[in-house]
Amino acid sequence: MFIRIVKMSFHEKHIQDFLSMFEEKKTFIRASKGCNLLELYQDKTNPEIFFTYSYWEKEQDLENYRNSDLFKDVWAKTKIFFNDKPLAWSVDKKVSLQ
Repeated sequence: MFIRIVKMSFHEKHIQDFLSMFEEKKTFIRASKGCNLLELYQDKTNPEIFFTYSYWEKEQDLENYRNSDLFKDVWAKTKIFFNDKPLAWSVDKKVSLQ
């Protein structure tokens, strides 16, 4: 399993549009084959910055999602709201304490 982290920065006037779209699509994203967790975070000091964390069984599962009609629809709607280039990382979890 690995984690995909995406940092996105939105024009302030589009934040509510993004949140509404995410609310509408989050269950479908989470239901994608191999997706075990989906989280959305908003920066406490800069409300224009958001992060998604998604946990995937295999890299191929993420690639399948990224090639799906669902992703293409979500990304097309999301990218028009950006005020900066998004950044993404795929990471392996090394330690987790609960």
